[in-house]
Amino acid sequence: MSFLSIKKVLSTTVVVLATFFSATALSEVAVVVHPSNDNALTKADVTRIFLGKKRAYPNGSEAIPVDQTDGSAVRTEFVHTMLKKNDQQLKAYWAQLLFTGKSTPPKDVGGSAEVKALIAKNPALIGYIDANQLDDSVRVVLRF
Repeated sequence: MSFLSIKKVLSTTVVVLATFFSATALSEVAVVVHPSNDNALTKADVTRIFLGKKRAYPNGSEAIPVDQTDGSAVRTEFVHTMLKKNDQQLKAYWAQLLFTGKSTPPKDVGGSAEVKALIAKNPALIGYIDANQLDDSVRVVLRF
C-alpha cells in the first residue's frame, strides 16, 4: 500500500469518526413544562403547539412555546425530529404564516439553561432542552 493510499484511508477514518462523535455528543432532547403543569402531551400535541396550530394544553390552559436560539444543536434536533422539517423549511413555514397573519413563531430565548429558567417561572410555557440539563425545576413531557 502506498503512502498516498494510507493517507487517504486515515483521512477518511478521521472524517467518519469526527462525524460519529459530533452526532453522538448531543444527548437526548427533553420537551419540558412547569412542574405544576400536569397535562399529558403526545408528540402530535407538541408539534401542533410549536407550529402555531394549537394554543392550549389539553386542559384548556394557555400553551406558550419558547424556542432555543437559531442554529443551536438542540434546536436543530428538535426541528428535525419533532417538527419533521429542516431549518430552512421552518423559516419558510413561519414566513408564510406571518405574511398571512395566521400566527407568529415561538420566541427565541437562548439555550437550554435560559429555556429551563423561564419555564420554571411560568406554568404556561413549553420548551425543549438538552436532557443533561434536567432537574426538578421543570417536568419532562417527552424525550427523544
